[in-house]
Amino acid sequence: MKKRIIAGVLSVVVAAGLLAGCGSKNDKSTDDAAEPELKTIKVAASATPHAEILEEAKGLLAEKGWDLKVTIFNDYVQPNEVVESGDFDANYFQHIPYLNSFNEEKGTHLVDAGGIHYEPFGIYPGTKQNLKDLAKGDVIAVPNDTTNEARALLLLQDNGVITLKDDVGLEATVNDIKENPYGVKIEELEAAQVSRVVKEVAFVVLNGNYALEAGFSVKNDAVAYEKSDSEAAKTYVNIIAVKEGNEQNEGIKALVEVLKSDKIKQFINDKYDGAVISYEE
Repeated sequence: MKKRIIAGVLSVVVAAGLLAGCGSKNDKSTDDAAEPELKTIKVAASATPHAEILEEAKGLLAEKGWDLKVTIFNDYVQPNEVVESGDFDANYFQHIPYLNSFNEEKGTHLVDAGGIHYEPFGIYPGTKQNLKDLAKGDVIAVPNDTTNEARALLLLQDNGVITLKDDVGLEATVNDIKENPYGVKIEELEAAQVSRVVKEVAFVVLNGNYALEAGFSVKNDAVAYEKSDSEAAKTYVNIIAVKEGNEQNEGIKALVEVLKSDKIKQFINDKYDGAVISYEE
């Protein structure tokens, strides 16, 4: 009799265990249905501001069903190589001229999937505060390397200080100045030296990182800066780059859409104080 009772108890325990197991499995299935697995996007990026902007975008992308994985690279070669190889879906660190040059030199097949931000050149006050107060003999300091000098000269042209020869664009030098109505002197200096003469010249023209190092705020201190519709901004906009053929992938489109959203634009405005500006196409 005792043996039959024990056997009966064991049968109940086993049955209960089986039912519990089934219940756990069903519960897990319910949880899985409630929280679908996110698809992954892998992006290679420079630390500042690119990776910072991407980190801010993670939550917005998660809402769209994407888990954004960001890896920081400290050089300008590997981020393109890992996208070309397919190890990463995209990168965010470069502008179009660099992308084109890299493709030509390395034989890669990378393309622009969307322009996100640019880092504007600005004209900053030295001994004078208003461009309208310029007078003959006043000095304006600009960077002397080819790309940065051209951007500085184009910005001065956009603000009526000088006029350049037609179609010189981003290859302009001081030799291409056609009209100089104020009679100013353009002083060419190594880029890092420009901010150091701010107390000796009427104005200085600085790119974003040197302006920040000098304690300038684009938003608060620049008397003028590159706008989204300027030739320089359109050319040097920082982009999401992908391997050719992947521009319309669902994840890439979601990434670009989020990075161009009002929430990310507001983050950029608040964090970088004009040193980084969302690109408007």
